[in-house]
Amino acid sequence: MSSPNDKVRNSKRRLKDENAINKQVKIARAYSVPVEDPHKLAKRHALNCGNPKCHMCGNPRKIFKELTTQERRLFQDTEQIRDIKSNGLKHGEKDTDQSN
Repeated sequence: MSSPNDKVRNSKRRLKDENAINKQVKIARAYSVPVEDPHKLAKRHALNCGNPKCHMCGNPRKIFKELTTQERRLFQDTEQIRDIKSNGLKHGEKDTDQSN
């Protein structure tokens, strides 16, 4: 037996799935990608072709032979001291515009 609360949760879940499908179909039509079965787009993106050698869907380390943005941030040189404040002045310089 289902309670009214169960019916509400089920209808919200179905509405969420339908909205996701409609958004992906709209994206696919904007880029003129044919959509035979729209319900396949419930859990995947419309522009994802699934080909790992595609430059849009593949791994940037393998396709472009370069590091990702997160890896570049991780491997940046943290040992080098950057002696510049956020206003562009070096550490020892005084700001000449004292309009306080």
